[in-house]
This record gives sequence, C-alpha cells and structure tokens, in this order.
Amino acid sequence: MAEAKIFELNNGTMQVKVSNLGCTITSLLVPDKDGKLADVVLGFGTIEPYQKGAAPYFGCIVGRVANRIKDGKFALNGVEYSLPINKPPNSLHGGHKGYDKVVWDVAEYKPEGDNPSITFKYHSHDGEEGYPGDVSFSATYTLASKTTLRLDMKGVPENKATPISLAQHTYWNLAGHDSGKVLDHTIQIWANHITPVDQNIVPTGEIMPVKGTPFDFTSENKIGSRISEVGIGYDHNYVLDCGDEKSGLKRAVKLKDPSSSRALNLWTNAPGMQFYTANFVNGVVGKGGAVYDKHGACCLETQGFPNAINQPNFPSVVVQPGEEYKHTMLFEFSAE
Repeated sequence: MAEAKIFELNNGTMQVKVSNLGCTITSLLVPDKDGKLADVVLGFGTIEPYQKGAAPYFGCIVGRVANRIKDGKFALNGVEYSLPINKPPNSLHGGHKGYDKVVWDVAEYKPEGDNPSITFKYHSHDGEEGYPGDVSFSATYTLASKTTLRLDMKGVPENKATPISLAQHTYWNLAGHDSGKVLDHTIQIWANHITPVDQNIVPTGEIMPVKGTPFDFTSENKIGSRISEVGIGYDHNYVLDCGDEKSGLKRAVKLKDPSSSRALNLWTNAPGMQFYTANFVNGVVGKGGAVYDKHGACCLETQGFPNAINQPNFPSVVVQPGEEYKHTMLFEFSAE
C-alpha cells in the first residue's frame, strides 16, 4: 500500500500542495493585487488530521458518485444496488470510504518547469462501497499558466455500466484560509436554474428558475446578501446553462474577494455545480491553528446532478464499459 504524502507544484507565481490521500489540495498560494501570497484553501498542515477523519471533505476528490444518492439505492440494468448510508437517510460522496479516503498511486510527478503537474491513479474494484464494476481512475493537477490550476479527472469502467460523478471539494476563501467568513465575497454563477431539494438535501427532480429567488447569482452579488433567506446557507446544485465556452469548457462561476481583489474564474465541462457555504463547519482547527467556522469558506463543486441515477430527467451519470468519463476544471486566478 502506498504511503500518504504531500507533494508540491510551484511555477514561481503560485504554489499548490496536494496529497495522494484523496487527491487532496492541502494548500494553494496565489498573489493578490500587490503580489502578496495567501493560502486560499481550508485544510491542515500535515497528513494526520486527514487520515483521522478531521476534515469535512477539505480539498479532496469525492466519488465514485459525488453528493447524495437518495436512500443509498439505485437500479441499473435490472439490478438493485444498495450503498452505505453514511449521511442518513442518504449515501454521500461515495460512502464510508470514498475516493477521498483512499491513497492513490502517483503515476507521474513533474514538480519543475513551466507547467508542473502530478497524476494520481486509482483502481476501484467491483462492489467497492456497493458500486458495480471495476473502474480505472486518474486525476491530473497541472499549473497550466502562471495563475491557472487545471484538474483533469478520468474514469474508464472495465466490465459493468456504473454511475460515475467525481467532484473536487476544495473550500475556498480568497482573502486567506484564516480570514473568517466569506459573506462579503461576491459571486456570479452562470446558471439560470437550480435543482431544488427536499428536507434531506436531495433534489426533488424539479428544475427551478432562479429569477426572483435568493438563489439568483446570474449577476454578481455578495454571498451574504440573501443567505438568511435560504436557511443555514447555500447547499444547492446549480444548472450550468448560460456560461460562455472556451476550449470545450464553459464558465461556471466567478468568486471575488473585495479585500484582496483576488478573483477565481472556474470553467468546467460538468453539467452542474454544488454551491456550498460551509454550513456544517464548526470550530475545526486547521493550518497554523486557524479555527474554521460556518460560512468561513465556500465550495464550488462541479458535478453531475445529485441523485441523477434516480432522476430520469437529469443528465445521465451512467458510463458504459470502455467509455471514458472525463471531467475537467480550470481554476483561473487573478487580482483585479
């Protein structure tokens, strides 16, 4: 079994630390308008807290299926599957031991040069956490330009059709991981619709226009402007249906911190994005003794729609043997 370690990618402008445990981004330093670096992701300075389960999915890749599957059940090709109920009454982020909790193999590591990169591989076996079929996965993080991080996730089922929907679960705070709440960050999401949820945070199957609701971020607005109108905070899947495209990716979201002028533009080929405002983070002690609390960051998890395997009107997340699941995210940082 491979050992869990932390690796560094550095191109002279930005520095990323990532672990082979769950392909986890533990640290990401980007400059502000004055060139001052800050670490903009929540996490821990060593590997042990991740191994002990102290992280509420900080920075990792989750799968085989991200987000919630209702009652932990689905049927595929006439077979009923039961998954672990690790977030009652549902199965969440791949079960008790999803891909965030396994040590991936380091297939390639190029720490130097203009485009440093690291590729992780994982072979998921038939029946793992209740899912059908063997699947070969890879995840490559690349510093694609001075201030751009690219993630390419791939999966190839070998012998059975299976649902696949990976998500990258970094908690972002562009003012710095230790700077408190993100309610003053502005956000723009290129989505005219969300998938509303029931009391257990599972989509009802409806696709609802955001216009005239507190979910409308089609134009830039503060995260905190209407958060009190949505219960404890945002934890909703946005339908990415109106972003402009470039090189096969569509613009999903722009997050900006007014204090540092750091901005993040995220591009993806996924159909949805979970916008989550760290509603359940409560007194987690992270890097440098920083205490992370509710609304101290936000997650921008591009994904297949939650519970899509049980919702015929949602885009399918089923991948056939020999087909390739491909999910790319491009994180473009700037200081405006």
